[in-house]
Amino acid sequence: MASFKVAASLLAISALSTTHGFTSQAPSTRPVSRLHATDEAFQRSLLEAQFANDAAPTTTTTATAVNGDKEPHVASAASAPIDNTSILNSILRIAASTNRGQHAKPSQKDQVSQLITDLESNAPKIESALESSTGTWELLFSNTQLFRSSPFFLAGRSTCKTPEQAQQYNWFCEMHRGALAISTIGVVRQIITNEGQLVNEFEVKVGAVPFLSDFLPLKYSGGLPFTIDGSIVSTADATPISSNEWELFMDTVEIKGSNIPFLRSVLDSGNVQLKSRGLSQVLEENVDSYEVPKPVLRTTFIDEGMRIVRDEDDNIFVYGRVSDSEEPTDYSGVMADFGVASLLEGFNDAIT
Repeated sequence: MASFKVAASLLAISALSTTHGFTSQAPSTRPVSRLHATDEAFQRSLLEAQFANDAAPTTTTTATAVNGDKEPHVASAASAPIDNTSILNSILRIAASTNRGQHAKPSQKDQVSQLITDLESNAPKIESALESSTGTWELLFSNTQLFRSSPFFLAGRSTCKTPEQAQQYNWFCEMHRGALAISTIGVVRQIITNEGQLVNEFEVKVGAVPFLSDFLPLKYSGGLPFTIDGSIVSTADATPISSNEWELFMDTVEIKGSNIPFLRSVLDSGNVQLKSRGLSQVLEENVDSYEVPKPVLRTTFIDEGMRIVRDEDDNIFVYGRVSDSEEPTDYSGVMADFGVASLLEGFNDAIT
């Protein structure tokens, strides 16, 4: 079984170049899974597999490397059993090197898709996806835009009734991410409860004063280290419709943990929540052709440390377990000061 500890260590590579949001979570209380605990153990298993392959007749094929290039490798003529551990480690290596798939080449996305297909073909039957999924998870990889893991965007896709409309929605999502290119996506988190509530937290950060020299007679390189932070939190009810499928009923969308002065108090009041169910009811009563969107998510693999989910377009979302906590993140401790206090604290620590 794949542990989130392995996932976190691999994703730390991408974290060096990407500023993440608020990641404080309770530690996992689940037992450590029997993945390779060290690189030495993993390398030893690869050597053992290589020795086994050397003993069998071989043929030369080509494989796709992590960077998407083609490289030759030797494959056994005999059909070897699928090694879930090796597959999961391969997925996590690509996730780490491409910032959760955001910078992945098409060939890398294809490689992960094939790895996941192999993993799914060897996965045990899922008895109850909801019962197995309760707790807190973070998104490790996706072959589409990360925000499409949100119930809000899943519901938006569910309103499309034709392939043409679905294609238009895909184009809209690409343009939406392009328009927000100056923002940095932090942690994308899901909290799933025993009562069947799904909370999606999408943390973002953007420079607050990127080009001050364009407006003031100040000359400097780059921007100032002030940022606008916040988390887009969407909630939905998840109703099981089979052992591995959920139907989502979108509820609310709100901004939490904003560090913008004055606006923070307005956002925390709850008066600016998007209450989608009320809007759906109005549309349902006044538009004959309107149907309440209820997207379906399908869990195709799950163990104690990892969960793989597909949407109606077969887009892939790979999650790693953070903890068993079913409590959403508490953002009340985030100060509404554009990050000035933490900047001054860091400055003081650096010079004293």
